[in-house]
Amino acid sequence: MSTNLSAPDGNENTSRIIRIGTRKSQLARIQTDSVAEKLKQLYPEVNFEIVAMSTVGDKILDKALSKIGEKSLFTKELENALERKEVDLVVHSLKDLPTSLPPGFTIAAVLKRETPYDAVVLHPKNAGLTLDTLPVGSMIGTSSLRRAAQLKRRFSHLEFKNVRGNLNTRLKKLDESDEYSAIILAAAGLLRMGWENRISQILDPEDCMYAVGQGALAVEARAGDDDIMEMLSVLNDAETVLCCIAERAFLRHLEGGCSVPVAVHSEARGPQLSLKGAVYSLDGSDCVKETMQTSIDTSKGEDEEAHRNASHVGVMAPGLPMASRDAAERLGVDLASLLLQRGAKDVLTLARRLNDAR
Repeated sequence: MSTNLSAPDGNENTSRIIRIGTRKSQLARIQTDSVAEKLKQLYPEVNFEIVAMSTVGDKILDKALSKIGEKSLFTKELENALERKEVDLVVHSLKDLPTSLPPGFTIAAVLKRETPYDAVVLHPKNAGLTLDTLPVGSMIGTSSLRRAAQLKRRFSHLEFKNVRGNLNTRLKKLDESDEYSAIILAAAGLLRMGWENRISQILDPEDCMYAVGQGALAVEARAGDDDIMEMLSVLNDAETVLCCIAERAFLRHLEGGCSVPVAVHSEARGPQLSLKGAVYSLDGSDCVKETMQTSIDTSKGEDEEAHRNASHVGVMAPGLPMASRDAAERLGVDLASLLLQRGAKDVLTLARRLNDAR
């Protein structure tokens, strides 16, 4: 690898310092530490320092995410630090990154995805039960309109209430009161925290499809930092990158976000990439859902140099064939267009209006 990672002053005896921005939560630090460890193994001569900070989404805990009215809830402060060159790169949960990034920023790496599915965490008194077998009227905590809409549709005997906070906070709210019978969390976060024993049930796509980018970690950088970009490119996981390009293109073409229930399920198997997408009314009564496929190739791209700076929904992956990246993005756009033709626009418009009126 030809990446120039020597010290800025040219002194080979002085290791270069690269600062990695992250949120302050325990999960964010665990995720960032895992990325830093991978980079240390690849570049032992570089000193990686972690800089933690709080974001809007971390500070405002008395409102549902969909009501705060800010697109970059968990990323804005981190991107401000990146712009001011206080950090050199930032580690995010990809699902927190808007589908349109600020000018000058790019997703330089998308790492291999942890399971993207949602998990049920039951109150200890309900051990052994499932969402199906919980008593009528049981209260389920979730901060996600996407989860609530799908689960209302599938489990009509349950009630749903907003619950905010980091993983530790939400689990404490569950365990220390009888307010919730269960809460719904991303399985990936629980697994990364080492709390797999808290998972009572994994929700399959028939019960609850996941959020765009869920389970994947993304590393954001300044688009002009060529050495940083090259350093990070080796972290890309081909199948995850293509799935997430398709998902992000789908969401962007729908003009969706956390204020409307949009869900996906993608899969890359051999030469095929499939994407299932859906939009829901807030109460889950209306749903428009379709699946499409396209052909892909995950081998190293021969056209890497010619398209090194090409971005697909904010994602750069120069080691993948341009044709496959184009196909993944087109798949997401085509699926969104199909859903819009079949009534998704009306469902989304009404969902936004009702959410704004809450």
